[in-house]
Amino acid sequence: SDREIRLREPITRSDAVLVQDPTLLHQSDLFQGLSPSGYVLINSQRGLAQLGLQEWSERLPLGHVRVLPAAEIARQLLDKPLPNIALCGGFAALTGQLSLAALQSAVRERFPGELGERNAAVAAAAHAHLLSPPVVERSPEPCLAR
Repeated sequence: SDREIRLREPITRSDAVLVQDPTLLHQSDLFQGLSPSGYVLINSQRGLAQLGLQEWSERLPLGHVRVLPAAEIARQLLDKPLPNIALCGGFAALTGQLSLAALQSAVRERFPGELGERNAAVAAAAHAHLLSPPVVERSPEPCLAR
């Protein structure tokens, strides 16, 4: 949205899901209503197979389901395991819907001074992590040579 969203209503259809707490993955259908071309970003140091999502992830385009050690990135740069800014940085890299510069500007505006700079660094580290080649946990589509 171009405006601040204040509603606290359930989301029934989404284009992206960011999961801060991976322990919730199998307790409810977090992905119900996700677009067939949607994106999923999960805060975890474990891979999709370890999370029990490898088969499920094959329903979405290759590369649209990723894990990001967001809490660990924040712990390293902020001394606190707060995954939200890292997940936003990862979302920006994963989808291209938000530039890293715009995210960092918003972070610096919300948290001026040293804290803002450290959070901007968290966003950049997460962004860079997601832009690195993903570990492919499924075989790409077969290529038929002529």
